[in-house]
Amino acid sequence: MNGYGRGFLALPPVVKNLILINILMLIATWTVQGVLGIDLTTILGLYFPKSDMFRPLQILTHMFMHANFWHLFFNMYALYIFGGILENVWGPKRFFIFYMICGLGAALTHETVIMFQYMKLMNSISSEQLQTVLSDGAAYLSQGQVFTNDVMKSLQMVLYIPTVGASGAIFGVLLAFGMLFPNTELMLLFPPIPIKAKWFVLGYGALELVLAVTQPGSNVAHAAHLGGMLFGYFLIKYWRKTTKTFY
Repeated sequence: MNGYGRGFLALPPVVKNLILINILMLIATWTVQGVLGIDLTTILGLYFPKSDMFRPLQILTHMFMHANFWHLFFNMYALYIFGGILENVWGPKRFFIFYMICGLGAALTHETVIMFQYMKLMNSISSEQLQTVLSDGAAYLSQGQVFTNDVMKSLQMVLYIPTVGASGAIFGVLLAFGMLFPNTELMLLFPPIPIKAKWFVLGYGALELVLAVTQPGSNVAHAAHLGGMLFGYFLIKYWRKTTKTFY
């Protein structure tokens, strides 16, 4: 425990503060829910712009919200392991810019995919069904209920389930580590074998692509993960062309 504490305190400032903010936001979510009965996720999570629950500020705030402890833990652990190295290489300003662009790019990618799903659903739903979803969909979800009709249920999910988490930015961080340190060996947990960073990142990206195509309606925003990696890739390529002090 003491070694971890020294390691955390030795982290560069942006990574350290990002981890602290994300932890504090989850604690605040639990506290406000328990004391006031208000779910901050429904306020600060990112809704599809066609939803009446969408607010522009959610584009930023959703990156600091997490669904539960394990969602937060795995994201922050990856940021702890890889983000500190990148910030030490790039410096705080460049790392922060990279992190935010990956996170916002992930949100844009996710919302674009949702938009196509929304357009398809709107072509399949009757006006009566649409009105029912708009009037009752959010209330039903708050009670843990969903519509039995598949089209109505899908639209209910699109409009009234928010996206939360720093995963898009984290996937950008993973991509950056793989590009800057491609031959660094990482030790997998399952199975416990070493693998070079470039193959780890390529494998993770390929898995997310397969899942995004085969599980478009899942609770995991695979398109956002890919979007974070994609925006990170193009930003790194741009920096490499425009500066000699990239790393």
